[in-house]
Amino acid sequence: MSNDKSMTLTRRRFLNKVAMGAGAVALPYYIPASALGRDGTVAPSARIVIGSIGMGGRGSYDLECMLAEPDVRCVAVCDVLKSRREAARNTVNSKYGNKDCAAYGDMRELLSERGDVDAVLIATGDRWHALASVMAMRAGKDVYCEKPACLTMAQGRMVVETARRYARVYQTGAQRLSEPNHVFAIEMARTGRLGPIHTVYADIRWRDGLRRDWLPAEPEPTKDELDWDLFLGPCPWRPYNSGYLNSGWYHYYDFATDVAMWGAHSVTQALAGLDMTNVSSIEFEYDGPDATMMTRLSNGVKLVLFRVSGSVWEPCKYWHGACGERFDGPDGWAAAADGYSQPDVSSPALLREYKKVLTEYTGRTHRPMNHLRDFFDCIRSRQLAVASPEVMSRSMNICLAADICGQLKRNLKFDLGKAEFAGDPEANRLRSRAMRVPFTM
Repeated sequence: MSNDKSMTLTRRRFLNKVAMGAGAVALPYYIPASALGRDGTVAPSARIVIGSIGMGGRGSYDLECMLAEPDVRCVAVCDVLKSRREAARNTVNSKYGNKDCAAYGDMRELLSERGDVDAVLIATGDRWHALASVMAMRAGKDVYCEKPACLTMAQGRMVVETARRYARVYQTGAQRLSEPNHVFAIEMARTGRLGPIHTVYADIRWRDGLRRDWLPAEPEPTKDELDWDLFLGPCPWRPYNSGYLNSGWYHYYDFATDVAMWGAHSVTQALAGLDMTNVSSIEFEYDGPDATMMTRLSNGVKLVLFRVSGSVWEPCKYWHGACGERFDGPDGWAAAADGYSQPDVSSPALLREYKKVLTEYTGRTHRPMNHLRDFFDCIRSRQLAVASPEVMSRSMNICLAADICGQLKRNLKFDLGKAEFAGDPEANRLRSRAMRVPFTM
């Protein structure tokens, strides 16, 4: 009798649970439109997940631009300075209205722990650019790296080889390759509308050289506030000094380059307008530390690395504004620089084709006039970005060769294919720098 009652109650409980379950299934279940990719949003499965490494002024700017892309989602930020990484994390969380963004003080932890990250922004100090890019690509991440992409030719070659070996998309931050006025000037040269180009000018600014000393020691912050060892990374050990922070490192040879600081932009732009397929070498003419550097490509084109003193906005005879380039041919010239409402040209008639030139460019290349967007599109297509590793390495080699010419104070000839100086062992030794253990490639 008791056993039968127990079984009856058990059956009743079972039937009640089944009924409740059926009722629950019958009720409508709410799924946010964002999870399905509706209402103009992108479904999570279609998003590009990114991490951001180096959250100073440029890194913060780049990240803000990336956050504006609807198919991009940032999940992690990294900086050796606690104040910067926390500010960046707050920016990301504010964008998404949650507290999901992770903050790291060591990029190696981000790269090893975040298997969900597809790509990283690298906007560290220049000394870290090449090493961080190589580390990220070895970890299976695509890379958008700020310029200058390397401190030495050897580092640039390692970036090229790593991108190829691991089949990664890499874009260096030469963003003017994706800006209309610069693209127009480049295309006017490339398509022959100016006739055969005989002279190209590239803005390399005025640096007054780089300091070879170092600052005196100051009391070092706690490791949580600033990891000084990671801040230095591959460059020589130097005692902590707050003068290196907030871009103070920019003026020291240990941390930076000279010509490549600006030439990473303008030389890249200049080369983009030339047919470099048959150029085997370039000759550098040293004419003093303050002089514009004259160079000649093996095809006879003169590349003028033009020094401008004073403010970056100080006018010069070839352009006004920063990061300018100009192409001269027998049928006219075209130039562009920052702050232009339209390119400069030798004749107003050349501007009549402005829209046509840009339309032909986008039709041929299928690239947007947006450097970050080009990077994200290439992540999906697995095509080379407009500022690919090879584009980066070639332009950086010319900039770094100019630096070496300035250091040695003599004329040099550089083989572009072999990436070496002709008959000059001393110059060839300067193609690389020692990297401090364990921050090596």
